[in-house]
Amino acid sequence: MTGRTAGRPVRLGTRGSALAVAQSRQVAEALRASSGRPVELVEVVTTGDRSTAPVQRLGVGVFVSALRDALTGGEIDIAVHSYKDLPTEPAPGLVIAAVPERADPRDVLVAADGVGLAKLPAGARVGTGAPRRIAQLNALDAGLTCVPIRGNVDTRIRKVESGELDAVVLAAAGLQRLGRLTEVTEFLDPDVVLPAPAQGALAVECRESDTELRAALAVLDDPATRAAVLAERALLAALEAGCSAPVGGYATVEDGVLSLRGAVATVDGSTSIRRTGTGTPADAESVGRRLAAELLDAGADSLLESAR
Repeated sequence: MTGRTAGRPVRLGTRGSALAVAQSRQVAEALRASSGRPVELVEVVTTGDRSTAPVQRLGVGVFVSALRDALTGGEIDIAVHSYKDLPTEPAPGLVIAAVPERADPRDVLVAADGVGLAKLPAGARVGTGAPRRIAQLNALDAGLTCVPIRGNVDTRIRKVESGELDAVVLAAAGLQRLGRLTEVTEFLDPDVVLPAPAQGALAVECRESDTELRAALAVLDDPATRAAVLAERALLAALEAGCSAPVGGYATVEDGVLSLRGAVATVDGSTSIRRTGTGTPADAESVGRRLAAELLDAGADSLLESAR
């Protein structure tokens, strides 16, 4: 760092929820350790935080636009996003400077009496607002009743504790970052419930022109996570599906091979299409686009149209 900037705190923009603050603090601590610069958190209220409407009704980017406006306007220096919340189109003048190592990308079940998914009785009320999760739970043909919900982790789990719901489906990464994995009843196998593209990953964004800060943030980047997320989001973009569409995508990188699984389903679970593609990490976006083409050739476009 130069003498001009070494002493000034880096202003890190974050949403105010407990989860957003927890993951932002994780990035702040890593940046402090690697660069020696102080970092202060700046809370930014987004459209998604102010509304109780379903996310799919509010539209893509509801948890992102206010943070990006603050970044562009110079009110903050970096923003930390849950990567799955980002629109697939890049933001002019901004860059994803780091994608830290991913947390557990799987979905999890938190159920009353500690029962697993297979032991939930027919008619059990399972809370989730994500069409992707609803579609895959309905595809199990187990007679579960999916109940749309919103709210933070505490709000959702309390609905189980109060008996309003029999279970909720959440992202493992959120509970991991909040130190609440002990409340998980079951980690859902991706073969059963495929995660959302970029689930469990963070995106650390800054201004493209801030080359010094970009270099400092690059130390936090995990190449395998970035490649996996690039493939998943290229799949989502090529399908022309938003983050609230019934689309699952999950990539792994092992021994120099990137493997990407993709799924598109009708919300009622009656029809689903799954495919897998492979390639190299350097070819991540092409792997995503090729897999999307295979899914579309198999009829995914009609499934997505029925969900709109």
